[in-house]
Amino acid sequence: MRVVDGLHRLKAARLRGDTKIVARFVDGTETDAFVLAVEANIRHGLPLSLADRKRAAVHIIGTHPQWSDRRVALATGLSAGTVADLRRRSGDSGTEARIGRDGRIRPADGSGRRRLAAELIRSDPCLSLRQVAKQVGISPETVRDVRGRLERGESPVRDRSMRLRAEPHPLHRTEPDFGRTVGRDRLAMLERLKADPALRLSETGRILLRMLIMHSIDGQEWERILHRIPPHLYSVVAEFAREHARVWTGFADRLENRVTSLAAE
Repeated sequence: MRVVDGLHRLKAARLRGDTKIVARFVDGTETDAFVLAVEANIRHGLPLSLADRKRAAVHIIGTHPQWSDRRVALATGLSAGTVADLRRRSGDSGTEARIGRDGRIRPADGSGRRRLAAELIRSDPCLSLRQVAKQVGISPETVRDVRGRLERGESPVRDRSMRLRAEPHPLHRTEPDFGRTVGRDRLAMLERLKADPALRLSETGRILLRMLIMHSIDGQEWERILHRIPPHLYSVVAEFAREHARVWTGFADRLENRVTSLAAE
């Protein structure tokens, strides 16, 4: 019967003389209640300070060692790199496998699977991202990264220290990835797509065009949107953005698979 979220609202109800309130009961352990309390306090009202969020992350790492850095980061409003650093400082090496934000279990160290993916790509470059991902047991996006690194002559395994420096929390970036204007080539391609009758004269085609146009806004417009998001919605909007990115990535993978299938025919 511990109040996880809403202590001030409960006090206000008592001051009004209310005898009943609307509440949501959550059946779980004390550690689950702590996570819920942290998640609630970073999503609305006066957000927790950075120091409070770091302390919360250390506590959650101790009670949920099987959680991935990204899952802890999502619950505390920190970056995955910050959580990984806190995990190292606490002396917690974690488990061999961790549960991610999507509930799936993945190995804590994916370097071996990345090397295996690289071997498959070298032996059969025609394999699609999903085919390699299914054989190795990693995500298609990870396979995409491995393939890109091989094409650039780099090691398939990402250097962890470089990765943590390259992945700051999206709210703390000084130079966002979208801080550049849309390339002229891409804008020209978009104009050709808009003129294509196969897209312009069908309902699904027009929906696709509207989605592509919506995501092709100028970098300055992205900046304007970023700075006008209320602070208490940062984490919520960030998670929606990541989910939409995953949807687009899956959409791109399926298109690539179709291209591979057509070529095979």
